[in-house]
Amino acid sequence: MVTVEQAEKWILSEAKDFGTEIIPFENALGRILAEDIKADRDLPPFNRVTMDGIAIRYAAVEQGIQTFKIKATQAAGDIPVDIDQAAECVEIMTGASLSASVDTIIPYEHIAVQNSTATITTTGLKKGQNLHLRGTDKKQGDVVAVKQQLITPALIGIVASVGKVELLVQKLPRIVIISSGDELVNVNETPSPIQIRKSNSYTIKAVLRQYGLEGDLLHIPDDPEVTEEKLNFCTANYEVILMTGGVSMGKFDYIPKALDKIGVKTIFYKVSQRPGKPFWFGKHDNGMLVFAFPGNPVATFMCLHRYFLPWLNAGQGVNQKPAVYAVLGQDFAFKPDLQYFLQVKLRFSDKGQIIAEVIEGNGSGDFANLADTDAFIELPKGREEFKKGEVYRIWPFKQLIA
Repeated sequence: MVTVEQAEKWILSEAKDFGTEIIPFENALGRILAEDIKADRDLPPFNRVTMDGIAIRYAAVEQGIQTFKIKATQAAGDIPVDIDQAAECVEIMTGASLSASVDTIIPYEHIAVQNSTATITTTGLKKGQNLHLRGTDKKQGDVVAVKQQLITPALIGIVASVGKVELLVQKLPRIVIISSGDELVNVNETPSPIQIRKSNSYTIKAVLRQYGLEGDLLHIPDDPEVTEEKLNFCTANYEVILMTGGVSMGKFDYIPKALDKIGVKTIFYKVSQRPGKPFWFGKHDNGMLVFAFPGNPVATFMCLHRYFLPWLNAGQGVNQKPAVYAVLGQDFAFKPDLQYFLQVKLRFSDKGQIIAEVIEGNGSGDFANLADTDAFIELPKGREEFKKGEVYRIWPFKQLIA
């Protein structure tokens, strides 16, 4: 049996770059950017008005002019309107492009408009106010987004603004999610009193989708010949197998023998942790990796977040985020000498600390408890008692909300 730290080290040592591919930018959400994105023109591309009001020449204010004749009204997207005289102005809207003949915007709340004239009703004006000047964000050719970052909705907007219709992204591994055992039935079927529906596979598939991955689903019955045949197929068509259950030493667990027979070597089996102690990790002669998670739903969910996702991010070259820590919200005791991944509900204190409130369930089979929790807090082995106020690393699986 290996420690959590040893398991992590061996798994990350197998991180792999799967290359790159070009995809439409609107399909890139959740993927990893593999190129720097540059501005195709200055940003903003013109002197942009930031408030509705009037555009004037500031020199007129310096000359003591307070009332201006409105020459025209200009909306965003209109051709800029020039003024010819100091006592003229342009009624102008947010987002409009400013003419070179004017240089200052006075918002509606600081003017009185009557009979096609606008009178200033405030003092303390500044030349160039309420303008977003051309190129102050980025110059043409400047990098607006660096590679090796997650493509978020905000990044999609940036990409669209520079006219980048296709993106170079990190290629994702081909993944198959395998369930096994005759006790499992399809979601749409009614199980017998001794059967259960397949849920782990769909949980894994849903998590993968958050990372832009589409895992294929495969079920293997309790049959040694079929097991070997299916696994052989997977080694030729996938780069990663994610498996739930079926790797213990039970009489009907045919998978370990089949894996060995087709050339998958064990890297480690069993980790000193709870949940997820019977976690198995191996590698095929062709480089394909097998993550065989325990069949219990909470154990599968934890191992997926603690081991597989860090492996995926490492191979994708993601700029690693710092570890997240939380303050234990109450005393907790745990006797077995194992690293314990405890389900917690997170909240923010009035001092800005993340507080982890323990939500105890009924073991690794209590997957319904996951819906009420936000993260696993990792409690180190070698201790039995953990005190309120102590700080430990957390592995969030929900977005932190204040």
